[in-house]
Amino acid sequence: MTILPLSRRRVALAAVVVVVLAGLGTFGAIRVDASSPAAPTIVPEVDVATVVQKTITDWQSYSGRLEAVQKVDVRSQVPGTIVSVNFKDGALVKQGDTLFVIDPRPYAAEVDRAQAQLAAAQARTGYTQSDWERAQRLIVDNAIAKRDYDEKQNAAREASANLKAAQAALETARINLGYTKIVAPVSGRVSRAEITVGNVVSAGASSVPLTTLVSVSPIYASFDADEQTYLQYLSRAKDGSKVPVELGLADESGYSRSGTIESVDNRLDTSSGTIRVRAKFDNADGALIPGLYARLKVGGSAPHPALLIDDAAVGTDQDKKFVLVVDQGNHVVYRGITTGSMQGNLRVVKDGLKPGDRIVVNGVQRVRPGDMVRAHMVPMTTDDDPNSAALAQSRAKAEAGAKGNS
Repeated sequence: MTILPLSRRRVALAAVVVVVLAGLGTFGAIRVDASSPAAPTIVPEVDVATVVQKTITDWQSYSGRLEAVQKVDVRSQVPGTIVSVNFKDGALVKQGDTLFVIDPRPYAAEVDRAQAQLAAAQARTGYTQSDWERAQRLIVDNAIAKRDYDEKQNAAREASANLKAAQAALETARINLGYTKIVAPVSGRVSRAEITVGNVVSAGASSVPLTTLVSVSPIYASFDADEQTYLQYLSRAKDGSKVPVELGLADESGYSRSGTIESVDNRLDTSSGTIRVRAKFDNADGALIPGLYARLKVGGSAPHPALLIDDAAVGTDQDKKFVLVVDQGNHVVYRGITTGSMQGNLRVVKDGLKPGDRIVVNGVQRVRPGDMVRAHMVPMTTDDDPNSAALAQSRAKAEAGAKGNS
């Protein structure tokens, strides 16, 4: 056994003491960490709204186009040279207003000629009629030959026929003279003048239209409805019942005008399963013009109670619809629902919810079923509601600040 010198034994003892003290320090640190309190759990914040319950009327939505009740291609009835255009492009005109004037002089001359022919025919008729009456008196006394009598009778009848032909020719000449003033056949809005002053126009259905004219009020909206809508609502229109329709334009979020079904086609298109429908709307202000896109909804069911929610709160799980409900313990619950039609900006829920349920309308992406949440009550509003947007924006800023502070 080797005995170390005293100085080396002291150094070794000191080293052992240091190791023991280091171990005790580590053990103490571990005990301190184990006894420290756990980090607090962050509870997500979400906006919740109570399901809306109110009485509604069911509607079915469709897309269509506006059509004029009356549309006229204005054409000339007689050929000639245009000497006047009496309207401004796009102007409103009344029935009977003069739109174009064709040079009337040739037709006025034709009227004068027809009047002269009529006067000659009248004179000839008067003479032959008196000559025949004289022959009728003479034939009684056998003072005239039967052949002469027949000739005078035939001359009187021929003159009478010629008189009628002259009268018809004069009437035709007057009609053609009237056609030199091309008037508005209906009241409405006129298009631009396709033929201007100095141009020669032809007549008839094959001629180029001088302009077009469409009526303003009322106006039609045509759309294709499905078979179920026809059976449920539109079949009543054939019995004279007024089926209500509402209309909204492309730049409107709602439906600004109300009307009724004017006509339903006489057959269903078997290839598409739809039937052509025409609704009529008042257009006294002239804001609606033919060709505009129209959103239409057809309805008229009996009012009934329904539950409605913000459509943005509805999620899709494959072929199922669901919402996240916050229960009384502020836990998130998955709830499958059956949805119906839109009522304004809210979606009808047919099954899956009950009055008083609170659903998550903002913050759905941050929570899962079973999570504990901090619920903030808000009104049942939609994404296009400025109050809802401002609320969601302030909530997002608040959450971003909380994350930055942490």
